Amino acid sequence: MATLGFKPTDFEVFGIEGFGARMEKIYEHVRPKLTRLGQELAPELSRKMGLEFYPHVARHTRRVAPPETWVAFGPSPRGYKRYGYLALCISRAGLHARAVVKAEADARPEMADRLNARSGHLVMEFAGTKIARYEHWDFARLPVAAAAAPELFGALAAALGKKTGWIDLGFGWTVRESMRLERGEVIEAFHELEPLYRVFQAGV
Repeated sequence: MATLGFKPTDFEVFGIEGFGARMEKIYEHVRPKLTRLGQELAPELSRKMGLEFYPHVARHTRRVAPPETWVAFGPSPRGYKRYGYLALCISRAGLHARAVVKAEADARPEMADRLNARSGHLVMEFAGTKIARYEHWDFARLPVAAAAAPELFGALAAALGKKTGWIDLGFGWTVRESMRLERGEVIEAFHELEPLYRVFQAGV
């Protein structure tokens, strides 16, 4: 069974007070696993989706104790924040496979236009799928997932159309579930997010 290799103590580091103390444990215990998973999963994602993926592990340069950390998979070897990207995240609540567009990303209005134009197609692609939004969650427990209804894609487009708008959504597993989570399940979760990721990347 190809599990991801995380232990309960990896999730507990996000309860440590202070930037320095928390980052020390993240670098000691969590970051090496994310680096390894980035190197292993990027080629698998590329084969699964027929797209090029480059892994980038979060650095947290703002000196605020991060409530989560992640390895991002994006279309450029130089970085990921300028683009929509996929991310395997770890927090105190568990593991998460997400599709993200940050406020600093390029071409967010164009992404919003494509979301609106392709909303009908996306509704069909995500039929029967429950997905959670992470923009304003509390990091204590997994956000509630809901059906990917037409209103979802309209709301995502509206968010990206704002001056500092951003979106973050996907799937999560509790700590207990994360202990048993297999690599294939993570790849499949990202594959479910592929239609949305392709909308982000059109024109890159």
